[in-house]
Amino acid sequence: METLNYAVLKQSRYDGYILEKAPEKVLQFGEGNFLRAFVDYFFDCANEKAGWNGKCVLMQPIAPGLTELINKQEGLYTLYLRGRENGEKVDRKRVISAVSRCMNPYEEVGYAQWMQLAESDDLEYIVSNTTEAGIVYDPESSYDQLPPHSFPAKLTKFLHKRFQTGKKGLVILSCELIDNNGKELKKCVEQHIKDWNLGDEFAAWVENENLFCSTLVDRIVPGRIRSKEEVARLEEVNGYHDELIDVGEVFGVWVIEGPAWLEDKLPFKKAGLNVMVVPDVTPYKKRKVRLLNGAHTGFVPGSYLSGENIVRDCMNNPVISGFMNKMLSDEIIPTVPLPKEELDEFAASIKDRFNNPFVDHQLLDISLNSTSKWRARNLPSLKGYVEKYGKLPACLTTSLAAYIAFYSDDIVRREENALICRRPAGNEYPVRDDAWVMDFYWDHRADNVHELVTSVLQNTQMWGEDLTKIAGLAAKTEENLTAIRENGALSVFEAAQKEQ
Repeated sequence: METLNYAVLKQSRYDGYILEKAPEKVLQFGEGNFLRAFVDYFFDCANEKAGWNGKCVLMQPIAPGLTELINKQEGLYTLYLRGRENGEKVDRKRVISAVSRCMNPYEEVGYAQWMQLAESDDLEYIVSNTTEAGIVYDPESSYDQLPPHSFPAKLTKFLHKRFQTGKKGLVILSCELIDNNGKELKKCVEQHIKDWNLGDEFAAWVENENLFCSTLVDRIVPGRIRSKEEVARLEEVNGYHDELIDVGEVFGVWVIEGPAWLEDKLPFKKAGLNVMVVPDVTPYKKRKVRLLNGAHTGFVPGSYLSGENIVRDCMNNPVISGFMNKMLSDEIIPTVPLPKEELDEFAASIKDRFNNPFVDHQLLDISLNSTSKWRARNLPSLKGYVEKYGKLPACLTTSLAAYIAFYSDDIVRREENALICRRPAGNEYPVRDDAWVMDFYWDHRADNVHELVTSVLQNTQMWGEDLTKIAGLAAKTEENLTAIRENGALSVFEAAQKEQ
């Protein structure tokens, strides 16, 4: 079977949207599954629905990478968006044609292509996703390196070349999963300008002619299809071989922090896509962390103890799904500073996302580092609820007890990288967290409920504060932990839903 390219795609009689030739308007640092299923998808849809007429040039951020494969396929790849939408199962196929080529700057030809792109009049945007470790200042990166080691250093050199040739500034959209990603990237660039003595005029051009935007990205991208049999079946249907098949969930939202004019400049609003430009991305990050991530952390430990193993099955358990729904609608949404209608819509999408028939999301995978996750995702909602209503939220308080139960019930042994416990069904399971957290629970394995809850809640290293100072929390957590151990987590989830 022939490998996907434009000629092969035409022979396959694909009847979807394709744009073969267009100006290169985006430089994208990163060629991995996420950016191709997210950013390139949005630009591809903008070509179709808004007549944007643009291409994305991908740059391989590290060696080795996908440059050779992407160029062999002339930038084309097949994207499957799979999941549920409004309760209905969805499996959409789209051949993405928004990518023109990929450059490897670690080779002489690729480096020359990259520097040449800096002189382009068509270029408007830079997009990046170089992982959380990508936006760091690296003093070992130098201007003379071909290319400089770090991503911020590469960006600084690229912008300097553009400045030297008298070209316009760019909009820089950072997609790395760190707070204030755009602002942090700009700080690194400014530090390199200073250290490399690139001059005040260039520094002023970076400040005044370029826009560094922090963004929030949200789409689960499993990436590859693991089953060789399914890949073979799809290729038989498609009529071509594709080395770059990508898979993402149906849901996707891109929130970009920037001035109002940027929304009209970007092609997404005109295309009707779920991309928004806002003055401050913080409330949307809070929405994602508290609702989406907080829901996971809120129900996963107790659900695992009750016998469930994957997220989708939890959503088909009326007690667990009811517990999550009450936690979201009654306890978390009232603490998030966004319009309730918007939050309700986001919560509805979470139910579809967790019930994805194509993804077997393991509860044990989600349980990794639950201590820091509960502190970041659930504790702010619990405190916000107490401050607003003057009482404890039933489901969030229950989730705290379930977290303690998951880490402490029937501890069997302490291994090098895990604390081994045994759930009520009898099978052993690993608790994985920071070493000091696992050591804490191992050291307290003989505590009674009162001693354990007091020690956990008073542990300021865990929570950044003494949680026993929240009125009634210690007593209610003791009550819930006792009930979980005696009657099972499911019964306590059910009882929490009945509390007013």
